[in-house]
Amino acid sequence: MDKYEQILDDCKSRMQSSLNNFNDSLKKIRTGRANPSMLDGILVDYYGTDTPLNQCCSITVEDSKTLSLTPWDKSLVQDIDRAIQKSDLGINPTVAGEVIRIIMPPLTEESRKDLTKKAKNEAENARIAIRNVRRDCITSMKNLEKDGELTEDDITDSEKDIQEITDNFSKQIDDTLESKEKDLLTI
Repeated sequence: MDKYEQILDDCKSRMQSSLNNFNDSLKKIRTGRANPSMLDGILVDYYGTDTPLNQCCSITVEDSKTLSLTPWDKSLVQDIDRAIQKSDLGINPTVAGEVIRIIMPPLTEESRKDLTKKAKNEAENARIAIRNVRRDCITSMKNLEKDGELTEDDITDSEKDIQEITDNFSKQIDDTLESKEKDLLTI
């Protein structure tokens, strides 16, 4: 594989990584429905180590508005409760013996708009990351031209190829954002 193809492959993989990060950040923006992935990123102090919530308890969806958490170590119930309350999700867990339930409060119109703004902000951050990858890849191609490995025509072709890849990933971001906005604004 020549350096030209390596740069294009690197471009695709870095843009895919940015898209994956965007998708992960959208999962943490809650809609009115219960979804275990919204708890990703919550860490619990488990014997002095910050441990992801899904590694110290089982998380199940009881119904569309309720999550049920069952800690594997029963002594963690209070720590999990505190960790969820400290998170910026705006949810209050209810402890019932050894089970923690999270009932999703309905979203108000104002909170829907705020969450939509947050989703748009995440999308813009992803677009910026993709544009930065595009810039880096074009620079790499131009460096190959300086080294005499590519011609001016190759550079023109490479810019078209890189822009095509960029447009594809930008469209995926826009489509994902549009879907998330529909979820957020649906009552």
